[in-house]
Amino acid sequence: MSTTPPSQPVTPDLRAARGEQSAEDGAFGWFRALGPQGRRAFGGAFGGYALDSYDYFTLPLSMVALAAYFGLDSGQTGLFTTVTLVVSAIGGAVAGVIADRVGRVRALMLTVVVYAVFTVACGFAPNYETLLVFRALQGLGFGGEWAVGAVLVAEYASARHRGRTLGAVQSSWAAGWALAAVVYTLVFSFAGEDLAWRIMFWTGALPALLVVWVRRRVHDAPAATAAREQSPRRGSFAAIFRPGKEGAPGLLRTTLFACLLSTGVQGGYYTLATWVPTYLKTERGLSVVGTGGYLTFLISGAFLGYLTGGHLTDVLGRRRNIWLFALLSAVCVLAYANIPHGAGTLLLVLGFPLGFCMSAIFSGFGSYLSELYPAEVRGTGQGFAYNTGRAVGAVFPTLVGFLADSWGVGGALVFGAAGYGIAALALLGLPETRGKELA
Repeated sequence: MSTTPPSQPVTPDLRAARGEQSAEDGAFGWFRALGPQGRRAFGGAFGGYALDSYDYFTLPLSMVALAAYFGLDSGQTGLFTTVTLVVSAIGGAVAGVIADRVGRVRALMLTVVVYAVFTVACGFAPNYETLLVFRALQGLGFGGEWAVGAVLVAEYASARHRGRTLGAVQSSWAAGWALAAVVYTLVFSFAGEDLAWRIMFWTGALPALLVVWVRRRVHDAPAATAAREQSPRRGSFAAIFRPGKEGAPGLLRTTLFACLLSTGVQGGYYTLATWVPTYLKTERGLSVVGTGGYLTFLISGAFLGYLTGGHLTDVLGRRRNIWLFALLSAVCVLAYANIPHGAGTLLLVLGFPLGFCMSAIFSGFGSYLSELYPAEVRGTGQGFAYNTGRAVGAVFPTLVGFLADSWGVGGALVFGAAGYGIAALALLGLPETRGKELA
């Protein structure tokens, strides 16, 4: 009789005990762990979110030119952002339901087409009212893309690396922002402002190329497809608001606190994203090229912040990572808004930690929200929570716009810091989910 002991499953922990390496080890182990299909899903989500970012920033970067062209005050220009973000809540919630009912990839393609079409339409707007309507409709696609792409990749990612994998997807926002800043610098340097803002919106047609690739190469995770087909309650708004009963926990508490968390973080972020370019030009007197230089530091910090935050959310946990960067982001906002005039070098240098912190806090969102909801309502829950935060958080940049005439843009930016305080409080009602397996 053989005395050979039965074989033992080789887990990552066992490999570590033996001193062995697995395919998931190393700096890019998170990427190898996705597998061929997962890597293509990552590429689709990364590209979609980068172009989502590009199309979003065509407006803030063109804000000064738009205000001059249509004769707008600060409140009217701030309303552009508010309308975009409020309507994005509707788009995000609807896209989440579509993702749960017909699949992540189909929903992803739909959102990309919608935000691309209406970004281009903005370039043809003859007046302020028409531009406001087109920007609102652009928000329908803008709101859904991130939530759908994040769920798609989360369901391929391993529990061990889900935070850094989704953090890498999130970093594409900085890539799209950087591309928009480069195009802005070129377009506004070689074209008059009356035409340049239109050209910026017309370049929003780029995402159409991505849709063709996604349709051919990207597929939903098999486990997610099986869960969708087996569940009769998939994509249900009622399910994410169902209170808990004895022996059957509900999702109402999770949804409420997730919305509050998203509101705080995005209220702070969109205040900065919307008003920093205007702040640099109107209160700091920077030229187009000068503003681009300052934004380079801000965007570089944002890109590294996404990657670092993604790593830390796996190491520290979802809640600790958000708490840490909520505090640091609030400190950076207050410091940035109160730099004395004439301290140009300090303004430049502080842009890097500002971009780093306000982006690192987002890195855990994709993994955290995906882990808070079961498969049959994962898209619905994540889409609703994230985009409700966008809609309510949209009050912050509008408030800054209306106060800018009396307080100055720099003074009004303090409301961004208040948003991060709200986010920190919201975490008291949510559990830690690091290491959770997704069915």
